[in-house]
Amino acid sequence: MTPGLERSCAQDWVCTAPWQAGVQRIEAYFSGDAYAPHRHDTYSIGYTIRGVQRFDYRGARSDSLPGQVIVLHPDEIHTGEAGTEAGFHYRMLYVEPSLIRQALGVAGAALPFLREAVLTDPVLVRAIHSAFSDMENVLEPVALDEISALLADGLVANDPSAQRASAPLTDFEAAQCAREFMDANACRIISSDELETVTGQGRFALSRHFRKAFGTSPYRYQTMRRLDRAKAEIASGGTLADVAITTGFSDQAHMTRQFKANFGISPGEWSKLTRRARLLPTS
Repeated sequence: MTPGLERSCAQDWVCTAPWQAGVQRIEAYFSGDAYAPHRHDTYSIGYTIRGVQRFDYRGARSDSLPGQVIVLHPDEIHTGEAGTEAGFHYRMLYVEPSLIRQALGVAGAALPFLREAVLTDPVLVRAIHSAFSDMENVLEPVALDEISALLADGLVANDPSAQRASAPLTDFEAAQCAREFMDANACRIISSDELETVTGQGRFALSRHFRKAFGTSPYRYQTMRRLDRAKAEIASGGTLADVAITTGFSDQAHMTRQFKANFGISPGEWSKLTRRARLLPTS
C-alpha cells in the first residue's frame, strides 16, 4: 500500500504526501458525499482527474470536470461531493497564504482573489503537476520555490484587479551563476538560501529568470543533472542502490521514480540494456 493511504471504506480513499511546512498535498477518490461544510486557513488549489467534483462555495454550487482547476480561498466555507454516481478523483494542494505572499514579490500588493472557483489555466495545472511528481517525498526547497512562483503567477493572471509591476528583464548573469553552482553541487540538496547568496536574486525572482534563460526551472535542471550522472554510473556498472546515494537521491525508489518519469524506462531496465552492450564482442 502506498505510504499515507487511508481508506474510509471499500471505495473511497485518500493518499497524503509527507507533511511539510507551507504546503500539504492529497490525492483522493470519493463515491458520494465527501466533505461537510468546512474551511481552511490556506488556499485550496487542485484539479479534477476523473468524474464530476461538486461543491458549494460562496453561495453557489459548482462542478469541476476532468482537467479543470479549482481555486478556493482561505477562510471560505465550502463542501465537497460527487456530481455523478461514478464518483470523483482529484488532487489538491493546501498552500499557506504566506508562500503566495512571498512569491508575489511586489511590496504592498494584495493577495490575488479569483471570483470563479473553477477555471482552465495551464500555469496552475503545471504547478499542480509539479507538486505531485513525487508524492512519497517532501518537496525540496528549490522545487517548492518554483511551484510557489507558478501558483502566484497563475492566480494573478486570473485576477483582473491584481496590480503587478512591469516584468523585469531577464537576469542572465544570475541564471548562469545558479546553473554553474548547481552543476558543481549536483549530487546534494541545494537550499534556496544558497542560491540567493550565489546569485544575488530572491528565490522567486531567480526561478522566473532561470526559466526565461534556460527554459526550465532550477529544480528540474538540478534533477536532470542528477539523473544524467545516475545514467552514466549505471552504464559503467554501478549498483542501483549505490548510484541512488552517490547521485543525491533519498533512496533507490526515489531515483527509480524520477528516472522512469524522465527517461521512460526504469534504472533496472537501463542497467540490463547497458550491461548487454558491454558484453557484446568488439570488432
